[in-house]
Amino acid sequence: MKILIYCQNYAPELTGIGKYTGEQAQWLAARGHEVRVICAPPYYPAWRVGEGYSAWRYARETHSGVTVYRAPVWVPRKPSGLLRILHLMSFALSSVPCMAAQLRWRPDVIFAVEPTLMCSPAALLLGSCTRARTWLHVQDLEVDAAFALGVLRHPLLRRLATRLERALTTRYQRVSTISQAMADALRAKGVSPARLQLLPNWADLHEAPADAALAFRHGLGIPADAVMALYAGNMGNKQGLEVLADAAQALQGHPRIHLVLCGDGSGRAALQARCAGLARVHFLPLQPQARFHAMMAAADMHLLPQRADAADLVMPSKLTGMLASRRAVIATAHPDTELGRLVARVGVLVPPGDASALAHAIATLACQPQRRAMHAAAGRAWAEAHLGRDAVLAQLESALQALVSAPAAQDASAVA
Repeated sequence: MKILIYCQNYAPELTGIGKYTGEQAQWLAARGHEVRVICAPPYYPAWRVGEGYSAWRYARETHSGVTVYRAPVWVPRKPSGLLRILHLMSFALSSVPCMAAQLRWRPDVIFAVEPTLMCSPAALLLGSCTRARTWLHVQDLEVDAAFALGVLRHPLLRRLATRLERALTTRYQRVSTISQAMADALRAKGVSPARLQLLPNWADLHEAPADAALAFRHGLGIPADAVMALYAGNMGNKQGLEVLADAAQALQGHPRIHLVLCGDGSGRAALQARCAGLARVHFLPLQPQARFHAMMAAADMHLLPQRADAADLVMPSKLTGMLASRRAVIATAHPDTELGRLVARVGVLVPPGDASALAHAIATLACQPQRRAMHAAAGRAWAEAHLGRDAVLAQLESALQALVSAPAAQDASAVA
């Protein structure tokens, strides 16, 4: 197949949507498909364009058999509601020439990734002009999340955004998303169940050697008999990371517990300021893949904070790596959310925003190595059964082939 992937975030971003889209494109190319990607230069989660890339120039690259077209993007230093909209709009507009250039190539399928929905008009128009099948993959329900998290507020703006979202989303011939709760929300927005597909983010089931994990701990000055609790991922406003700082303060009386916070994003500076002067709190930048696996294995438990008002609007992509790492997971979520239901089966669940409950859970689990091992085994088994990369992407490949080979009359009926 000739597959055009249209996404704002792409490799070499180390976390979030860019990581998964990059692995997806390279996997499909390795299977013999002709894959092109239209994306922005890497900037996430640091909110600054990566070294060697330009925010203002068009570029063409080839990596792992994938042809990558980079379109300019404006990246605000401190992203807020209006600035985020302008940021997303800048890529949606600048990428139009790259999309127009694909008219001669005539892809079989256009695979658009949300965020950002602002790119949908170009994706749908190109699909119409080339008779390519169109597929929207929803990583975040960005309209709902923007209002739930207070990024956008005005009721009139919400009504307009919701109507536009429905008009665009329902025009795709296939819509997928990463969790059942998000699939339910898309059905409520008018997406036909016949065109809706569950496509979870996968887990890298690779495990780092024990000596690499020990070396990582040694590099941080964490004794072998201490307990390391790790948060690794984006440090933005969807995570509710202030609860980690408050929990770290409450854990100062437990000298065996070390808290490691790894990542970057708009909320990192504030989190570091709240943790200033606290003993046994370690901050790290995002780690390259080889060290990332060692870091995940070095932890005794993983921490997954999430704000209550983001429940079921986003499914934290970092959870897959936590479960695969064969380590216990503590998450802050309500038990009636999809994240809460899953973690309750394989880990420890505490109320969102409750720092004392989180600190208590960390301290309790630190004293119970057998319980940590039980949760770790349960999480790994779940990851192996549901989140293997080859199994998830083979399912995607089969669905893409079925969509491309579907009769034109069936496509027209689906769009109608």
